Amino acid sequence: MNFSQLVSLAKYLASHGLLCLRFTCKGLNLVYRTKAYCAVLTYLKSNEEYKVAGVFLAGRSMGSRAAASLMKTACEQDDCFIQGLICLSYPLHPPKAKSKLRDEDLLRLTKPALFISGSADEMCDKTLMTNVVSKIKAPVKIHWVENANHGLTTKGKTLEDVLPEMNEQTLSWIQEIVEL
Repeated sequence: MNFSQLVSLAKYLASHGLLCLRFTCKGLNLVYRTKAYCAVLTYLKSNEEYKVAGVFLAGRSMGSRAAASLMKTACEQDDCFIQGLICLSYPLHPPKAKSKLRDEDLLRLTKPALFISGSADEMCDKTLMTNVVSKIKAPVKIHWVENANHGLTTKGKTLEDVLPEMNEQTLSWIQEIVEL
């Protein structure tokens, strides 16, 4: 929850009037993280203090896998509460294991999705991701940060140079989806 990308994005979206909730899960177990994400979503739906009309699920790396997994379940229930999915540095495959795609949840998406990844991400081959996205029936947008790695950093640029690009792309995409 404290990765620079998530902190920056939450602050940027909040400065434009969008409520952002960040949370973290200990451990690298995807099933556990998805259950924790589901508990947060259930809380938001039932919270009487804040009347939340809808949400975009988002995450970075494994957090984006958990968000995508939860989207699959929620979309099967035709949940109108969830409006879309935002994946920062989605780990499509393990490093140096491009044949082990983690695309099963993505292929079942029925809500709009935004992917922001580095074009040199060792866990998200650009050609493979483009191929996976072409099979998704929901509206999908990919924004490639040129020459960036999994951490969205690149030679010659600092993360602070990349964050405004990521933030602006995300806000613009959310505004497009909300206006539909």
